[in-house]
Order: sequence, then structure tokens, then C-alpha cells
Amino acid sequence: MAGVARDRISVVPADEAGWAAVAAVLESCADSRRCWCQRFKLARGESFAGFPGEERAHRLRTQTGDGSPGADAGTTGLVAFRGGEAVGWCGVEPRPAYGGLLRVARVPWQGRSQDKGDPSVWAVTCFVTRPGHSRQGVATALAAACIDFARAGGARALEGYPMTAPTSLLGEMHPGTLGMFTRAGFLEVSRPTPRRAVVRREL
Repeated sequence: MAGVARDRISVVPADEAGWAAVAAVLESCADSRRCWCQRFKLARGESFAGFPGEERAHRLRTQTGDGSPGADAGTTGLVAFRGGEAVGWCGVEPRPAYGGLLRVARVPWQGRSQDKGDPSVWAVTCFVTRPGHSRQGVATALAAACIDFARAGGARALEGYPMTAPTSLLGEMHPGTLGMFTRAGFLEVSRPTPRRAVVRREL
């Protein structure tokens, strides 16, 4: 997939960006350095506290398809660059890949009738912007780039689960904000809690 320009920001799939770029972004923030985008990727019976950060990072490296032995054939996210520097990350792939989202998350399903196992619906679950690059369009560029990325992967729809409250704790903002999704052309389809929305883009 070609890079997508957004005000001097380019966005490429993680396997094209390379593991060093992915790691540079996620290691820059305490929350992402702890999670490595694995909270919703846990297998049934696994506990988030049950394996160390090094294992979480190893799993993400495999999932991003970095070319190392055992790496996945595809990729599981996008990386944003500005001026040659990796400045943002987002996790996006078919919704069934997020086992934790299907089993325990309440927000995507409350008040909606959905086939949770439909692989043609993709989900955007996480955004990370490196310190010093916030409020400069990085996450909005990633949200917009997810559309072409999901469409190229065969998706018929793309969903996000953003926060709506401007006073949300910083650590809660990883799903993105409602405004950045709507600027990228997503429509709100439900408001399961006062602080959370479900947005969707038909492809």
C-alpha cells in the first residue's frame, strides 16, 4: 500500500515501516510500552498480567510481519512518519483477530446486533502518538489511512470505539477521539456510555 500524505504526514503498513519504527513509537509512551497493543489480542484463558512486557513486544513483532522467523504473513497496524521520523501507530485488522474485544469488551456490542465473528468487519483499536507530536494531525491521518488499508484487505466496513469526553484520563485515550474519526468520514452508530461511542465507515 502506498504512503498516504496528510499534511506532511505519511502512513504505511507496519511491515513496510519495519519493526524499529513500530518500536520507536510504542516505546516512547509508558502505556503503550506496557501494553504493546496486546490487551485485546489475548487468547482465551490468558491473563494480561500473566506474561511480561518482553513477550508482549515479541508478539506484536510477530503480528506486524517484520520478516523474522515465525512472523505473520500480513500485518496488524499502520505507522505514521513525519520528516522521516516514526511519530504514530495504530492497530487495525479484522475484528475477529481481537479475541478480547469479542469476549469481554462491552462497548462494541451494547445495544447492537452484530455477528462478532464476521471477518469482513475490521476494527481500529489503538492509537499512539509520540510525545511532541500530539495535536498535529497524526492520529487523524492514521484514522483516515485505515480506510484504504482495510478496504485493500477485503473489509466491507471499519469500526472504531473512541472516547467522547474531553476530560478523559490520558491513559484512556488510546482508542482515539470521536472528533478525529468523524473528520476521517466515520459515522457514529451508537453511544453505549456517556464517554464512549461506536463509529463505523462502510467501505
